[in-house]
Amino acid sequence: MKKTRILIAMMLVIAALLPAQLFAQAKPIVLRLAETHPQDYPTTKGDYEFARLVKERSGGRIQIEVYYGSQLGQEKAVIEQVQFGAIDMTRVSISPVASFVPKLNAFQMPYLYRDEAHQWKVLKGEIGTTLLASLEPFGFIGLGWFEAGSRNFYNSRRPINKPEDLKGLKIRVQESELMMGLVSAFGAVPTPMAYGEVYSALQTGVVDGAENNWPSYFSTSHYEVAKYFCLDEHTRVPEIIIGSKISLGRLSKADQELIKQAALDAIDYQRAEWAKYEQISIDKVKDGGSQITYIGDKTEWQKLMDPLYKKQSKEIQDFVKQIQAVQ
Repeated sequence: MKKTRILIAMMLVIAALLPAQLFAQAKPIVLRLAETHPQDYPTTKGDYEFARLVKERSGGRIQIEVYYGSQLGQEKAVIEQVQFGAIDMTRVSISPVASFVPKLNAFQMPYLYRDEAHQWKVLKGEIGTTLLASLEPFGFIGLGWFEAGSRNFYNSRRPINKPEDLKGLKIRVQESELMMGLVSAFGAVPTPMAYGEVYSALQTGVVDGAENNWPSYFSTSHYEVAKYFCLDEHTRVPEIIIGSKISLGRLSKADQELIKQAALDAIDYQRAEWAKYEQISIDKVKDGGSQITYIGDKTEWQKLMDPLYKKQSKEIQDFVKQIQAVQ
């Protein structure tokens, strides 16, 4: 009888503890992803698809919370926090990441790719995979690439049909030695300026033009004050999703691989969203009166970049040759 009472008491204790244990086991791993763009932007939509795939494939064990609109800070500060494990992941342009991982500068070289298809053969192939892996010594885990379109010149003065047409124009650029060198090579005057100041600068003539992709040209309303758009596609700078080596290093190898694969599988979805958004932007600026110049043969434009390429380190020059050799 005594043994029966003891057994019943033990079963009651176990029953009391069991729900708490099950709850503890069921509590999901929550990872924060920082995004600078608005909620409806193609890269943010790509983030949400990535998060959906991770949740689905982990059976809800791993959940990614997307903080859009720079809620967790601006790009450079966020990248630093990812490096130290304060933020788990972020989606950014490779430009600011290149200050941490110099080899990424190769992807920013002008007229690097033959076209969009060439770019994605590189990013989805051995070169892109190897480069993602090369981020680990710097405290990051490279997860995947997103589309950001091509950057093109636009101005308020005249149509640009050939490189000489840029001569003398004051062109707003990012504070980047590479971009300043690119603009100078065409005989234009590079003018570094905060992005938020460009509309009024175009409107008042402080600058004559700028350069960016179709969606940015439209969403900033720059097309209202700079109607001459030249589709020269001088750079195709991809976006990148990076994770914290510290944060993700706490997960099992299997979970890390699950996250990496989900990021790669979200690429096609994001690219499709980008294509739709880009077409909407093109239609809107054309309806708004923008004059579009299409540059077919870019040989003349590329030749002017030779001095800029020769200034790069041997590592970058060798890496560029590998990229250009991809068929």
